[in-house]
Amino acid sequence: MVGGSCHAVMSLQKSMSLSYEKSGVRYDQLDAFKRACQQAARTTAVALSDHGYTEPATTRGESAYLLEAADHFLAHVEEGLGTKNLVADAVYAATGRCFYREIAIDTVATMVNDLVTCGALPISVAMHAAVGDSGWFSDEVRTKALVAGFAEGCLSAGAVWGGGETPTLRGVVAPESIVLAGSAIGKIFPKNRRIVGDVAAGDVIIFLASSGVQTNGLSLCRKVAEQLPQGYQTPIGGGDPRSFGEALLAPSVIYVAFVRECQRRSLPLNYVAHVTGHGWRKLMRLEEPFIYEITDPRPAPALFQFLETAGPIARREMYATFNQGVGFAAYVTPAQAAGVLAAARATGYDAWIAGTVKKDGNRKAVAVPSLGLTFGGDTLQVR
Repeated sequence: MVGGSCHAVMSLQKSMSLSYEKSGVRYDQLDAFKRACQQAARTTAVALSDHGYTEPATTRGESAYLLEAADHFLAHVEEGLGTKNLVADAVYAATGRCFYREIAIDTVATMVNDLVTCGALPISVAMHAAVGDSGWFSDEVRTKALVAGFAEGCLSAGAVWGGGETPTLRGVVAPESIVLAGSAIGKIFPKNRRIVGDVAAGDVIIFLASSGVQTNGLSLCRKVAEQLPQGYQTPIGGGDPRSFGEALLAPSVIYVAFVRECQRRSLPLNYVAHVTGHGWRKLMRLEEPFIYEITDPRPAPALFQFLETAGPIARREMYATFNQGVGFAAYVTPAQAAGVLAAARATGYDAWIAGTVKKDGNRKAVAVPSLGLTFGGDTLQVR
């Protein structure tokens, strides 16, 4: 009877736990559409020859799309902020504090952090800001913060703000809302600076810390806020003095300077991953099967501990959805690990050796033994 009661309680807790899927985001549906797009897109690559470019064989499914010329690569990324600005809107309405500078930096970060995963340094970034009513731009505090933050983000990435588009989409976008996105182009020169995914067993995995959730999992975060009596004003505790809203709105880290410094020091990066959607599963984005064993995960920052408890959100779901304090990962040979760590720290990043790449036949997984977590290759289908 006692055993049965315990089983019932565990089943109830599981059913009550929040997940990204319960917040309205299903990666299986999104990823299926992405794969269909990739298949159709490949058929258009024949058009590149008229422009003096070709498509590298392994570029599809990576974070940035590459075009190859005789002496260089161009990289292209299109990305969107997601729903993080809805958190900024709620905090602004409740407290009068405007976080649109941070939101703008986030928007730039979504693009340039993807761009540098192939070794391309950003050249130009464009903003796409769609509103439901042009009256959105009448709030000068908010618009000035958005403009200033976008310029700041571009400068941090070493890129020009090249332009953009500001459509009014009545009936598509809510009148009080803005949808932020954009695109970026970058260049790899000389060509040997391309990061190709030349990973081998024994490679060291280096983590670079995030500033918080950055730009992923916000739909789930908003779901948590809805059930808190104080909403975004709830203190997160754990030694962190910030409210839930403040912590969520910390601007994303831009990792361009890390890649640039590694190139300047001639430090080869075998592969890098921008840890965004899919959480730590993104560590196994490469097609080739490896075991990515994380032996030093560090405790999750206070914000993530708060989310896990307040949800409640299962530990496995936390690592499958959020970056858990890790925004970027680099895979390097053991001989290069100290130099890459030094380059990261010299450019202001909190970095540490977190694990090792292993080979086990055709098995593909991310394993975190200390947390009892393993994500198999079937949990990440982006190609």
